[in-house]
Order: sequence, then C-alpha cells, then structure tokens
Amino acid sequence: MPTVSLLNTITIAISVRDRHASASWYKDRLGFELIYHADDAGWSELRTKTEGVTLGLGEQAEPAPGNSVPVFGISDIDTARINLESAGVVFDGATETIEGMVSTATFYDLDGNALMLAQDLTGAG
Repeated sequence: MPTVSLLNTITIAISVRDRHASASWYKDRLGFELIYHADDAGWSELRTKTEGVTLGLGEQAEPAPGNSVPVFGISDIDTARINLESAGVVFDGATETIEGMVSTATFYDLDGNALMLAQDLTGAG
C-alpha cells in the first residue's frame, strides 16, 4: 500500500524566461491550451493533449535547461507530508501556500530528484 494516495493529475513544471512567450510557443507548436497566467505568482499552466497532465511554466531570470519537476495532485497535502516524512522522505523547506490558489511541497527521491505535491485551493478540483 502506498504511503499517500495521489489524484489522477500531474503537472510537469519547467523554468522559462518569459511565460507568455513560452505559452504561445507550446500552443502554436504542440497544440497545448492555455489554462491561465498567474502573473503575481510568476506561473502559467497549459493543458496538454494527455488527460490529467498539464505543463506548468515558472518564470526565472536564468532557467536551468533540462530541469523539470513532476507535480502530483493531492487532496490533503498536510496529511500526505506527515505520512511521507514519517516514511523518511526528505522535503525542501516548508509547505508553501498561495491563498485561494495552491499549496505545494517539494521533496526528493532516493537520487535527489525533485518532486512536488500540490493541493488545489481554488475549489475547482
């Protein structure tokens, strides 16, 4: 039995210099659909052609090419974090919350690969 129960959603988060330009590129080149731009958070999301999979664009002055982070949807991030930490999983700092939007927590696998949990706080699912 797994330590936590994930939802059937995943966001692949990547760093980009210009979210708006990148969103247009993914729309025009790959047919992805813009879900939203959260300019205050420096974040944009696009719906991919795969059900339950979105692409998240995090704006960075100097993005690290090849760096991506799978972001797994979770319904109760606090309980999930407690369960994972109890199982020896290492997290990178505190859970971060953007009120009314999302709570996220970054953790690492055995090889130091970054993974993230995200709880949707919008009420949309």
